[in-house]
Amino acid sequence: MLTRFLFALCAAFVLLLNPAFAQEQAAEADSADVEVTDPTASVSVEPVARDEEIEERILEILRATGWFTGAQVNATDGIVFLDGRAITEEHKIWARNLATNTQDVVAVVNRITVTQEVNWSFAPALKEIKNVTLRAATSLPLIIFAIVILPIAWWLSATVAGLMRRWLLGGMESPLLRDIFSRILALPIFLIGLYVVLQVAGLTQLAFSLLGGAGVLGIIVGFAFRDIAENFLASLLLSIRRPFRSGDYIDVGGMQGSVQSMNTRSTVLLSSEGNHIQIPNATIFKSTIVNYSASPIRRETIEVGVGYDASIARTQEIVMEMLDAHDAVIKEPHPMVLVDSLGASTVNIKSYFWIDARNYSVLKVKSAILRQVKRVLTEEGISMPDDAREVIFPQGVPVLQLAGAAEKKAKALADRDIRESAEESALAEPSVSDAESNLTNEQTELEVLTSEAEIPENDTDLLAEKS
Repeated sequence: MLTRFLFALCAAFVLLLNPAFAQEQAAEADSADVEVTDPTASVSVEPVARDEEIEERILEILRATGWFTGAQVNATDGIVFLDGRAITEEHKIWARNLATNTQDVVAVVNRITVTQEVNWSFAPALKEIKNVTLRAATSLPLIIFAIVILPIAWWLSATVAGLMRRWLLGGMESPLLRDIFSRILALPIFLIGLYVVLQVAGLTQLAFSLLGGAGVLGIIVGFAFRDIAENFLASLLLSIRRPFRSGDYIDVGGMQGSVQSMNTRSTVLLSSEGNHIQIPNATIFKSTIVNYSASPIRRETIEVGVGYDASIARTQEIVMEMLDAHDAVIKEPHPMVLVDSLGASTVNIKSYFWIDARNYSVLKVKSAILRQVKRVLTEEGISMPDDAREVIFPQGVPVLQLAGAAEKKAKALADRDIRESAEESALAEPSVSDAESNLTNEQTELEVLTSEAEIPENDTDLLAEKS
């Protein structure tokens, strides 16, 4: 590597010291801007035209054009050298072609330089304005034709879309699908009118270019508004699949409420608290949807703990009789009362029953059943102790010894008080309390109370049934 570097350094030093090489380099630099053409004909040994005649003829023609400044023509043995200045590159090429086509010219060395001059004249601009005016006047009949044809094509397309939406696509339940399919089927009518206008104007190639540019622009806009396009496509798919209807009580992504409406961007839910919740359609389409209103029958459970001294079979029988007698509990499927677990101080019994969630309130029915279970178990003398607790007496627990007869009497009095208290409680316990009012579904009342609320983006309801 070091040897090659030293060799290159010595060669460069020798070349720099060689005057002949320097002259050749300067000559090449001077001729870099000179245009040289190849001979166009065979070289004559005895030329007919003299060099002076060639010079004079070419120079006269160059001066007659008025395109060149300081034009000079030198001819030596049929080789013509052109010097001077030209305004444009086309004039320079024209001078070269002139010299090439002159009689007995062997070769041309074109050394004319192009110098762009500043033109303060408004003549080119006025010329272009005149040309534009002439083209507009020429195209005026085509413009009138387009103004007449395009509105007619648009009106025909809208009319056909309306007829298809009403008669041909009337069987579709989703208004969004009816609108999209009707517009797609009516679009060729407008495209035919547009094609006729462009064909008459001779702009079919321009139309294809615009369509190609519109496709690229559509891709760019699609990336920029990806979320909007995603929600629109999700609304289209939801309109096709229809996993819920207006008024259904659903759970989506942890949000619960009855469906109020769905537009091309979001779906509006009415929560149990009376709040309107807007969920993007793309989130709904990608989430798990629990529709509580899809089936009117819904299973619920209640749990109660009884003491270890109570009869479990008797307790199950009592709770089952109470569930069978309740008006809101469906008889088929039959309720189930099962032992669920053994707690620290209670035997936990869980009851499974079915109710009509469309007509009855789940919360109110569950409250009423729990209240009545407590009543019937108390009437039967079945204890329902709470969880065991550890109680510490720092000073000790005083123990009072009673005689046997006195102890039995005190226990009998206590049992009698418990029974009397239970009977009084049973007599005072109604089937439906004032707190529960009635067992009907409160969702209908909530919708009536919030019917006057203004919901943004609720102009078009995609869940509306067809008229």
